[in-house]
Amino acid sequence: MKHSFYLKNPQKQIGEKPTLIYFTCHFNKEKKKFVYSTGESIAPINWDFDYRQPYLKGKYKALNNMLVNTQLSRYTQKFEETKALYLKINEEFTSKILREAFDLEFKKISKTIHTFFNAYDKFMEEKQKRKEWKQSTIKRYFNIKNHLINFEKNKNYKLTFSTIDNNFDTEFKDFCYTSLDHSTNTFARNLGLFKTFMFWALKNKFTYNSAFVDFKKPERVITKEIALNLDQVNEIYNYQTKSQALERVKDVFVFQCLTGLRYGELKRINKRTVTENSILIKEEKDVTKEVREIPLFEVSKNILEKYDFQLPLISNQKQNYFIKEIFKDAEFTFEVEYSRTKNREHKILKAPFYNRVSTHTARRTFITILKNKGIADKTIMEMTGHKDFKTFNSYYKVDNLAKHDAINKAFSSLKLD
Repeated sequence: MKHSFYLKNPQKQIGEKPTLIYFTCHFNKEKKKFVYSTGESIAPINWDFDYRQPYLKGKYKALNNMLVNTQLSRYTQKFEETKALYLKINEEFTSKILREAFDLEFKKISKTIHTFFNAYDKFMEEKQKRKEWKQSTIKRYFNIKNHLINFEKNKNYKLTFSTIDNNFDTEFKDFCYTSLDHSTNTFARNLGLFKTFMFWALKNKFTYNSAFVDFKKPERVITKEIALNLDQVNEIYNYQTKSQALERVKDVFVFQCLTGLRYGELKRINKRTVTENSILIKEEKDVTKEVREIPLFEVSKNILEKYDFQLPLISNQKQNYFIKEIFKDAEFTFEVEYSRTKNREHKILKAPFYNRVSTHTARRTFITILKNKGIADKTIMEMTGHKDFKTFNSYYKVDNLAKHDAINKAFSSLKLD
């Protein structure tokens, strides 16, 4: 698609009275000629009608021709940028889109109507009204907003859509790694969520700046985390807690270890979702997936019956706090190693076992125990809802007993002479 400029009143190409310069192009699909006043004026005698621009040299060059030509170049640049952007995001480039881009760029309308954070709030409001997010996702986007507010203060960096550029990418990454002490995985997740907002803002015409598209998320890394073995699950199951409240926390944790369910999925369990020997659970993250069937056995069924098929749930945050207390009281105080990667720096750290336990440990435990028992990956994934092996395998933690079993199975036939 080509564009050009022409004069409103050419005055037979020799007039000396200034006239407006129009930008024009043609949208073939709309069968529409697009015309936009640049606000610039020039005398026809100073206009090169062959090249459709002001004379930049020779006897017809006027004193302000260079300034007029610079301004017209801005229209050319905005036209090419907007056209390229919509080609990049695979959306139709229309005359309405171009007019809005010109209006915004050349101050025909106020740029303060949609400030960065106003747009962010509108984005969150829309997603919540459409019920597209879980509560945990809402919380993450609130957290990112707080990070961005603190980033502004910490870096003295005014956030507008026009300042989301390569410099922002550099400074925000430094802020997350240095001031917030985020790991690589946390930063990768948050940058992905931020880019989701920016794509929404782009699609809804809050911005025409697409620099964020090239922001690179670091590769997620598999970190070293803990998982319980079967003996440890049994030990916690039989441990006598100090109160009924802690017993409820313990039972929920053990039930997770025996079913592999996410903590957020437990609220979906009731008498209607439990058959005689199984739980039927609808995928929480993707409702288009098939119903998962997780078999029950004596212990897991007993826990459900104990609470009349309505598990005693508290907030995920409180569950994590109290499960640590239970493991501490049960003397799981020995040190374990865990890993942490920040940018390119990988560290092996140590902490008491109880301090590394969370609701996610239970899901990891379920997968690890089954894999150590030789259960096929596909069978386990049918129960956990994983679809890709990379994510699934990140949950598997090989314990020392499994390593010894593997060596014994592999080399036990070898004998000393």
